[in-house]
Amino acid sequence: MTARIAWTYEDYAALPDDGKRYEVHTGELVMVPAPGSDHQVVLMRLLRVLDRHVEAHGLGLVLPAPLDVILSEEPRETTVVEPDIVYLAADRLPALRQRGVIGPPTLVAEILSPATAATDRGTKRGLYARYGVPHYWIVDLDKRVLESYVLRGAEYQPAVRASGAAPIDVPPFVGLGLVPTSLWPPFPILP
Repeated sequence: MTARIAWTYEDYAALPDDGKRYEVHTGELVMVPAPGSDHQVVLMRLLRVLDRHVEAHGLGLVLPAPLDVILSEEPRETTVVEPDIVYLAADRLPALRQRGVIGPPTLVAEILSPATAATDRGTKRGLYARYGVPHYWIVDLDKRVLESYVLRGAEYQPAVRASGAAPIDVPPFVGLGLVPTSLWPPFPILP
């Protein structure tokens, strides 16, 4: 790739379809590794629970990656991310466009992998807070824990840290009844 001062959304959108996944973090192009099988199992299970709840209660829309979330298109500040799961509450549905979500969704969820954990817990968490995403979930595959954070001011504060077989509600959802153990693959996935 040619070195650039700062990537814009137009630069990002013009990337060739080379089978790789990219994001732009404050003007810097970042390659994102493809997820592993355990990641995809958890993604589908969590997506299924969220989608059923959101649809049953007419709360908005839940979408999986790949989907561009364009947090900023400002010069030198362009930020385009692909969270694993995006939830738009009904009042934020106008942010959905053909090219992705423009502005902060109600919730983003990231499922950690060894290659993305530091970015998801550091850089992306900071970007989500900076651009006003109200709810951030981290699903830790190794620890088998779901962590929920709520944006208060400019920082995320812990809301729920869940594991086990007891049904729980996780902000922003009331009556979700998510059973954390139901997210994990039901059999070992070999390396």
